[in-house]
Amino acid sequence: MEFIKMHGLGNDFVFLDHFSVSEDLDYPKLAKKLCHRQFGIGGDGLAVILPSNVADARMRIYNSDGSEPEMCGNAIRCFARYVYDQGIVLHNPMRVETLAGVLTLGLDIQEGTVQGVRVDMGEPILRADLIPVLGGEEPVVAQSLEAMGEKFQYTAVSMGNPHCVIFVEDFATLDFEHIGPAIEKHPLFPRKTNVEFIRVDSPREMTMKVWERGAGPTLACGTGACGSTVAAVLNHKTERAVIVHLPGGDLFIEWGNDNHVYMTGPATYAFKGEWLDS
Repeated sequence: MEFIKMHGLGNDFVFLDHFSVSEDLDYPKLAKKLCHRQFGIGGDGLAVILPSNVADARMRIYNSDGSEPEMCGNAIRCFARYVYDQGIVLHNPMRVETLAGVLTLGLDIQEGTVQGVRVDMGEPILRADLIPVLGGEEPVVAQSLEAMGEKFQYTAVSMGNPHCVIFVEDFATLDFEHIGPAIEKHPLFPRKTNVEFIRVDSPREMTMKVWERGAGPTLACGTGACGSTVAAVLNHKTERAVIVHLPGGDLFIEWGNDNHVYMTGPATYAFKGEWLDS
């Protein structure tokens, strides 16, 4: 089975090009095998390129634990670069179908090479029952939750997938490896949640550490950067356009006046190969 490995700021994915291949595969099981860092190829997730009846192409994404999230911002940038470079989709902008809906992506092409991808991530979902968060319909902004015996003030946002955003003064005192999974599986979130810890550096910059639902700590999370920007604006901490510093690099996020969130960042090839399944 041929594959290609790509990453967005170190958030890495195994890609399978099944746009023209009819295969009946158990993708959740395959994701767990391929993404294993010791016994597989290694990756935060498995991304599958498929045809679409409503857009130019369709992306399915699976976490390393086999779960299927609605969307992944870093994966979709890599997806867009790959389908363009391979001639599968030559529209620019292009439309990609995901479980979170159809998204529009614009490619920054210089001298024939894709330098970056700008994604219209759509409108953020703030209604609690649609994120989902237990407790009604009202937006969840600067509310309190308890995990591991500590109280945290959080804001909940969905970018097609749920995010719990917590603002911190610094990361040194944060028990990230324990607090992250405890909040991910907190009973407030019936479908679990991604967890972002945010340090605001200035009105136009912030630094993020993320615990991804189904994947754990990763070097970057595109939807998390988007959700965190929305949360920062709602809490009057930043302007609507910010640079988000992640362990793997920077993303530029803008919550536009049209209520859409726009994410701009790189998409990088790592290597390609053949999976020899014994």
